[in-house]
Amino acid sequence: MQQVSIRSETRIPGMKAVVGLRERKKARTREQIVQAAYRLFRERGFHATTVAEIAAAADIAPRTFFAYFPSKEAVVFHDFDELFASLTETIEARPEGENAIDALRRWVDDNLPSDYEESSDEALRKRMCLDEPSLAAHQQALLAKLEVVLCNGVARDLGQPPDSLRPKLVAAAAVAALTAMDDRSATKEQRMALLDETLVFLRGGVAALQERG
Repeated sequence: MQQVSIRSETRIPGMKAVVGLRERKKARTREQIVQAAYRLFRERGFHATTVAEIAAAADIAPRTFFAYFPSKEAVVFHDFDELFASLTETIEARPEGENAIDALRRWVDDNLPSDYEESSDEALRKRMCLDEPSLAAHQQALLAKLEVVLCNGVARDLGQPPDSLRPKLVAAAAVAALTAMDDRSATKEQRMALLDETLVFLRGGVAALQERG
């Protein structure tokens, strides 16, 4: 064990530099793809823009595009994976005594900026989701992933299997509460107040279900 540890220590500095450079290059390439895609979506529309055109605008090969995004729809929601990972960690690693609903509320409060102004890309994404059925369907699929995470957390609170009806209903209501907060013209305090109103009912429902067993 000591020999392995010593070898690792002698190689770490160079390895860290290589890994750091590689990750920075990947992050730059990813950002180039996103910027190129949104520029083309704005100019031509989502439907008329092809993956090949996005790749050309980002100065990469089409196969490189697919190394970063599985589809054109995924580029539109390029920030989802990071948010999903953050929510998953918050729900799964919540401290003892904190239920999934309270963990969700904490996650929203931590991630919702106090001073928010909708970017042009976010406004464009919203419009495209209204106009393009494939994007609307993709958005629903992403929301379903959030619902699964919440469902697993609520199921743990209730001591029930994740595929049972009760945690599914609570999780669906929680995701509906999140989507209801999408009024970007409202302040953070107003949006959190709206969320809290909904969570009162969800907490009460979970408590009643726990009492019933």
